[in-house]
Amino acid sequence: MKQVTIASTIQEFMSFIELLDDAYWEAATLESKDLLYDIISIFSLEMSELNKLSIQDHHYPYEIITEGIRRVVPKIERLDEKKEDVIQRTQTLIDIKEVMSNVISILEDQTKGS
Repeated sequence: MKQVTIASTIQEFMSFIELLDDAYWEAATLESKDLLYDIISIFSLEMSELNKLSIQDHHYPYEIITEGIRRVVPKIERLDEKKEDVIQRTQTLIDIKEVMSNVISILEDQTKGS
C-alpha cells in the first residue's frame, strides 16, 4: 500500500472527528457517548500535534505522533462492530462507514511498520 501523506491523513482524521462529534450528540446511551468521546479525545490530541507541523511538511509520509493513537484501533473496531446501535442517524452512519475504513487502514499501516 502506498504510504499516505500528512495532508491526506489530516483530511481523513478531521472528517472522522467531525462525524464522531455528530454521532456523539446523536448517541442515545451514556456507554455510546463514552466510547465516542474517548475516540474523539485521542484523535484530537493527534490532530493537535499534526497541526503544529509546517504546511511545507504536509507532503511527507504520515507517522504516528501520540502514543494514544497507537492503541485506538481496538476502540474503533468496537465502534465499527456496534455502529448500528451507537450511531442513530442514517446519514451519519452512511458517512462514517467509508471514513472509518480509511482511518483504520491508515492506522493499521502505521502499526505494522512499528
